[in-house]
Amino acid sequence: MSQSTQNSTQSTDAKGTTIPASASRPAASLLANSPQVVNVGVPGFADELAAQGVSVVQVDWRPPAGGDARLAKILSIVGT
Repeated sequence: MSQSTQNSTQSTDAKGTTIPASASRPAASLLANSPQVVNVGVPGFADELAAQGVSVVQVDWRPPAGGDARLAKILSIVGT
């Protein structure tokens, strides 16, 4: 757990190590910058983000064997 020190831009961990405020609040630093997104699967999500000016990369991924668990298991055995 971290404890606040006298300096509002830093905090210390349980061992007394100084931690910069930006490191102790990673979510705040994420929100301070424009998002960069990798979308895996449904292209519509990437399209909507791109329409809002978000930097997005679309990955065309599909489940192995078209989502057929039995066929995927067979292919995993054959492929080894």
